[in-house]
Amino acid sequence: MGVKTLNIDLLCCDSIDFSYLDSWLHIAVTPGIEELILSPPLPTISVYNFPCSLLSNGSGNSIQYLDLCHCIIRPTAGLGCLRSLTRLRMFCVRITGDELWCLLSNCSALVSLELRYCNEIISLKIPSLQRFRLLDVVVCDSLQVVESNAPNLSRFYYSGILCQISLGGSLQVKTLRMICLYQANIVWYARHSILSLAPNVETLTIASPSETVSTPMLSGKFLHLKHLEISLVGKAAYDYLSLVSFLEASPHLEKFELSIKQHHMEHDSILGGPSHDLRQILEQRYDKLKNVKISGFCSSKSLVELTCHILENTTSLDCLTLDTTWYLRCSVMKSGKCYPLMDRDSLVEAQKTLLAIRRYVVGKVPSMVKLNILEPCSRCHTVEPLV
Repeated sequence: MGVKTLNIDLLCCDSIDFSYLDSWLHIAVTPGIEELILSPPLPTISVYNFPCSLLSNGSGNSIQYLDLCHCIIRPTAGLGCLRSLTRLRMFCVRITGDELWCLLSNCSALVSLELRYCNEIISLKIPSLQRFRLLDVVVCDSLQVVESNAPNLSRFYYSGILCQISLGGSLQVKTLRMICLYQANIVWYARHSILSLAPNVETLTIASPSETVSTPMLSGKFLHLKHLEISLVGKAAYDYLSLVSFLEASPHLEKFELSIKQHHMEHDSILGGPSHDLRQILEQRYDKLKNVKISGFCSSKSLVELTCHILENTTSLDCLTLDTTWYLRCSVMKSGKCYPLMDRDSLVEAQKTLLAIRRYVVGKVPSMVKLNILEPCSRCHTVEPLV
């Protein structure tokens, strides 16, 4: 009696008789319990079927946090009211979209929902929950529709294959993150659709494979966007200068971060190319942008053009950081080594990048702007400098 938190972690166990697990839960889950965290054994032959009866007859009224992993849950219309539940997390849980709707409809106090690898959900619909604020959806492979009717949703994180998304035109969504590493054109999608999806977004994060298409110019404005982070992964040639369209559409942008992750540069280098003339874009003024960081900076001509454009048109800039790497440095790794280590081709490209920075960028940096140039870690990497 009096158990407030029950955490059962059996992920590394085998030969567990599920009837014992049922008994433990029925003993401990009584009125007054506040947190239930359940991780049954990894499914091999059979999958644990979570007994929804635990949540009926008043036993679920006091639960504030429910965390289920590697199990089946089949809630029905007879499920009791989970009036105290504020946080719900499901990891590799077998539940359909209709069943989840049934569960959520009984959670009037719910604030946060996190779904990871729940592959039976085809259509995710969030009821009109007044207190609901945070929605995280990570790699639910069967998902085709995400629809939220919660009027106060403020943060939406999505990772996986892009699907049909509707947030009900919520004006409260301030933080939006779209991670779609196996699907191209996400930057294009962001530029075309996010204004209608979350018109008042303040922090926007996009991660996508590099695309051969450039970012389009549109007339709409991100009037509230203050922090923009774009991550491009892969080796397709990308016109980085086209990202100017995001800057032009974000008049109140204060921080811009661009991360480029590629093992071998596929872009035209500004060093040794047929022409070193930098393209010019019609003059723009960015009078709110203060901090710019580009990780994975390389000698790509279009990337140098983007950097020079920012320097020449940003009157408010305080700091520019150009990191010639994109790995985790040894200073933050428990192993004491950078990860992943750069191969020789990447190290040679980093040296070319330093030369390009000195030749084309340094001279354009105003005296009041702090320029940080980060080289490969000399402790973990050694390469002969270019002359």
